[in-house]
Amino acid sequence: MSRYRLHYFPESGNSYKLALMLTLCGEMFDPVWTDFGARVTWTPEWRRTVNPMGEIPVLEDDGESLTQTGPILLRLGGRYGRLCGDGEAERFEVLRWLFWDNQKLSAHMATYRFMRTFSRGADPAVLTYLRTRVDDFLGILAGQVEHRAFVIGDRASVADLSLCAYLSYPADETGYDLATSHPAIHAWLGRIAALPGWRSPYDLLPGRRLPRFDRPRDEGGGR
Repeated sequence: MSRYRLHYFPESGNSYKLALMLTLCGEMFDPVWTDFGARVTWTPEWRRTVNPMGEIPVLEDDGESLTQTGPILLRLGGRYGRLCGDGEAERFEVLRWLFWDNQKLSAHMATYRFMRTFSRGADPAVLTYLRTRVDDFLGILAGQVEHRAFVIGDRASVADLSLCAYLSYPADETGYDLATSHPAIHAWLGRIAALPGWRSPYDLLPGRRLPRFDRPRDEGGGR
């Protein structure tokens, strides 16, 4: 039995962040698939026994339940001495981009992708609004990685793992052909994929998938 147990569902980019971090640190974890589509995380029993915040993922660390991906990434980075930056300036940059991602890119991309691909009857006006926001955030990220290997410089950090997660899913889910629309981001994702031990989301997160509701291009269907 592993030290770690990860409660997840395969489409969760936040779950992927933790699975990838553990994998890059050479650690195994026991996967605990969660029926997110059946709204298990909304039930009083699940919130009482797993996470009172009602959110996925949850990482059990020797029986201690940890929630919120940003702090968990930093905790793991500190434990294994990896991906947290060297020196005050780099650590500040890691935090700056980690917080920005949680509030901006991951938050909006996760919502856009879920509504676009995994929700029935999503409002086209809402999809248009969310895509406009995601476009803006992708432009900011592209500017950051266009002339540097990784987000904070020459070495990968947990900021990269956080920012890349929702962009690492297939284009027919995200609605973005990043090789065409944002080549600098596509190249950066390639550098992350070249890290020793990297694995793709659905390779790391097995289990039954959410039903899909594909939409035409004029309803958030991509470029």
